Amino acid sequence: MKISVLTLFPDIFGCFLSESIIGRAQKAGIVDIELINFRAFSTNKHMQVDDSPYGGGAGMVLSVEPIYRALVNIDGYEKALKILLTPQGETYNQTKAIELSSYEHLILICGHYEGFDERIRDLVDMEISVGDYVLTGGEVPAMILIDSIVRLLPGALGKEESYRDDSFFTGLLEYPQYTRPYDFMGQFVPEVLVSGNHAEIEKWRREQALKRTLERRPDLVKKPNKKD
Repeated sequence: MKISVLTLFPDIFGCFLSESIIGRAQKAGIVDIELINFRAFSTNKHMQVDDSPYGGGAGMVLSVEPIYRALVNIDGYEKALKILLTPQGETYNQTKAIELSSYEHLILICGHYEGFDERIRDLVDMEISVGDYVLTGGEVPAMILIDSIVRLLPGALGKEESYRDDSFFTGLLEYPQYTRPYDFMGQFVPEVLVSGNHAEIEKWRREQALKRTLERRPDLVKKPNKKD
């Protein structure tokens, strides 16, 4: 997979892209992540990429021209899925992460300032929001997408099972997990987990995942159809 990120602040991504799973996935050739500073595509002598909004108002608006020029300069941009990161987009979730992990090339556009020139929306295929709140720019949302997508790519985690039990992957929150010591200040690991009975362990995990979801996120559990 290739991920191209259009941003005014590429340095923000430094440690994030070089460490842990993301860093290893790049070294292994599982994903190719490129950072593009679209300020370099400004035609303004001061390299300005924003301007005052028509009609007046507070703040500055991101111009369409440098975004367009940066996009068409990306090799294979026509076939890539182009995503605008904006609070007005579709709310991101695990289902969307799984969907996006199937694409060969993603282009993520990080905004800044007060907003976008509306014509930028015509350049993209999808708009995504990471939640009902407003951030300074699209860099943090871009990192969220990259992290959640790359870990789904074959080989990124080593074992596919590493993410199949994650919260939300199956529609439920993840079951409780334990490691050594067996006894921590009188708190013991559940006996079933040290029983060696794998069928009972799987049953316990499914029950605990459902119980935890009902307690913490009942909205995730589908209500039975009365007609069934």
